[in-house]
Amino acid sequence: MVAPGGGSREEFWQRIVDGRPAIRRISRFDPEPFRSQIAAECDFDPAASGLTPREVRRTDRFVQLALVAADEAVADAELGGVDRDRLGVSLGTAVGSTIRLEDEYVVASDHGRNWVVDHRHALPFLYQSLVPSSGAAELATRFGAHGPAAVVSTGCTSGIDAIGHAYSLVQDDEADVVLAGASDAPISPITVACFDAIRATSPRNAEPTAASRPFDNDRQGFVLGEGAAFLVVEELGHARARGARIYCEVTGYAARANGYHMTGLRPDGFELGEAIADVLHQARLDPSDVGYISAHGSGTRQNDRHETAAYKRALGEAARKVPISSIKSVVGHSLGAIGSIEMAACALVLQRGLIPPTANLHTADPECDLDYTPLVAREAVVQHALSVGSGFGGFQSAMLFGKPAEES
Repeated sequence: MVAPGGGSREEFWQRIVDGRPAIRRISRFDPEPFRSQIAAECDFDPAASGLTPREVRRTDRFVQLALVAADEAVADAELGGVDRDRLGVSLGTAVGSTIRLEDEYVVASDHGRNWVVDHRHALPFLYQSLVPSSGAAELATRFGAHGPAAVVSTGCTSGIDAIGHAYSLVQDDEADVVLAGASDAPISPITVACFDAIRATSPRNAEPTAASRPFDNDRQGFVLGEGAAFLVVEELGHARARGARIYCEVTGYAARANGYHMTGLRPDGFELGEAIADVLHQARLDPSDVGYISAHGSGTRQNDRHETAAYKRALGEAARKVPISSIKSVVGHSLGAIGSIEMAACALVLQRGLIPPTANLHTADPECDLDYTPLVAREAVVQHALSVGSGFGGFQSAMLFGKPAEES
């Protein structure tokens, strides 16, 4: 894990259960020209995190975050004896090498003055930045993974979908073990300008830590973030045979697309509700069996109401009894990475019996009338945790984690 306010899994966990937002004025560039001038930045030093000067020079920040997060996952999983020919990589990202591409365009075009650019002024590694598959290639090379390697880019559901792809690879016996997760580093002028243009991000610049307010009646949009999280996915018997530490079991994954609007959502939450119902069917669970939901909870009025409708549609009366929270209130919205960060949070909830709160939820939107766990963490024995994602383009994904049977 590399996330805002924490350089490791444990630092991340402590921050989300404390409900302490890691949001501040953007420091990577001068944000003064923009409507939204805040973000959840990672305090990340690639050299101090163990990357070599060569790795830093040839890779974008999103790849660097991925390498460091994956290092922690691989070390924790103790993959030393795993057959590398049966080890795969599934990397999710929404915007890839945004920072490197923008920086190099600025140099090559002399700050946009030249329509025809001179490629000789750009770094020699520009192709690696242009092609998102370079992230998966870097991970595969680092860990000697000779099995399937792929990039999943489905916008803000990329993190869930990348783990879902890994789940399918193991089910289909294409790999014994898959390093699965996502990374994004979108905090750059071009990204901030794009979200400014559609007024999707919060302009609450004077009070950054109060800006991300999922399900709150006083919300004004989401807060951009960055980060990476990786999980090691393998067949349960394979993990037990090698004595691996098992956090949870993937018991269901589903994705839908609404074909409705590029950025808009149907207010009835139909497609997201269908994805939730699908994962419950796969896991052979009743709605009442869900013990926690990690919400998409971006903090836009449209998304929060759509999501609330989806829970009611899929879970019925059980939707009013299950605790739900959005950790985007603490770590912001890191686009493609956030799904894997939220799935990692679900794994820790199952293991540690503590539900992180939704920070800044003081006055609930009357249309978001479910138990969104305001302000304070809650102890709970959770057997099954659901996480959902919703992305521009109509992407809707859901994944269910459960405690392995012997640990229930």
